[in-house]
Amino acid sequence: MQRRVIFDNKLLPYLLLAPQVAVTLVFFIWPAAQAIWQSVHIQDAFGLRSEFVWFENFQVVLSDPNYLGTVKTTAIFSVAVTALSLGVALLLAVLADSKIKGARAYKTLLIWPYALAPAVAAVLWMFIFNPEIGSLGRLLNRLGYDWDYRLNGDQALTMVILAASWKQVSYNFIFFLAGLQAIPRSVMEAASIDGAGPARRFWSITFPLLSPTTFFLLVVDMVYAFFETFGTIHALTQGGPGKATETLIFRVYQDGVVNNDLGGSSAQSVILMVIVIALTAVQFRFVERKVHYA
Repeated sequence: MQRRVIFDNKLLPYLLLAPQVAVTLVFFIWPAAQAIWQSVHIQDAFGLRSEFVWFENFQVVLSDPNYLGTVKTTAIFSVAVTALSLGVALLLAVLADSKIKGARAYKTLLIWPYALAPAVAAVLWMFIFNPEIGSLGRLLNRLGYDWDYRLNGDQALTMVILAASWKQVSYNFIFFLAGLQAIPRSVMEAASIDGAGPARRFWSITFPLLSPTTFFLLVVDMVYAFFETFGTIHALTQGGPGKATETLIFRVYQDGVVNNDLGGSSAQSVILMVIVIALTAVQFRFVERKVHYA
């Protein structure tokens, strides 16, 4: 017999949903609608008058060579952050899940970085790799390597990728560890009895069973790389040197807040929203096919 939950008060379900609906409307739907509205307008320098210009802002943005360069930088940055944070987190989760002495302490320490704000994590990396006051930065220069991420674009991009990945590793680690602990030990023991080695057991049993977790984290990490890394880039490099670390989300801030180009900035935010929605749809359309749900 199937049981159904019946509310005596017909208004109660709507009251329970109201807070979440209100948050979604106020912090998601309304800002998105405002961005779309402002993307087809141009305001004067004082924000006193606006003019409807159709898709002129989009034409200006998409014809800007610097913007296309920012798209390329964002693609490299997001792919690198997603791949690095997922790979390192999976490796650490596998090691922490094994029977080693002090495993509980290791798990606790690996979770701690997730509590840090992106800007705080960036400041920590700055104090470590700063060429003047950073311990490792000064060491690299003493060893003969010309290290200065403030002047070298490749070094700066590598720096923000490592800092953003390090911040996300803890989040991924929690889910991977939970997924590993949910795998029945009897399955692994049966494979071991059949003669499968550690590598064969991982790729044939463990990793396929972790595919739902991996797919979920792939979507979350991609969104994280596009949106939540602003604080890391802003604190470390300010998008420099020479726009080497300027991502799409940072450019939206730069043009909208610093340069007061609300129309162009809104057009960029709409383009960014479309890109993320398209990538998420592609992941659900094609990548999810390879996910094995137990």
